[in-house]
Amino acid sequence: MSFATDLLDFVNAEISLDPGLVAEGGTDLLLTGLVDSLGVVQIVGWIEDSTGIDIDPADVVLDNFQTVDQMVAYVERRRAA
Repeated sequence: MSFATDLLDFVNAEISLDPGLVAEGGTDLLLTGLVDSLGVVQIVGWIEDSTGIDIDPADVVLDNFQTVDQMVAYVERRRAA
């Protein structure tokens, strides 16, 4: 599986606050209420564990963590750096 698929699976199975709503890559996780601040912290930890990338707390902003697609793009930028 790909990183994006694994991340979506994690969000939907472990983090989502609304099991009746399935998040997709472009789903706004915060505005829909699927993820709260604790969920974002859990996602950051999962990404760090899964990729070995240390995420600077200053990078945990809407531009990087509002959707799974944005998280994947963030990880790709960090891997390329």
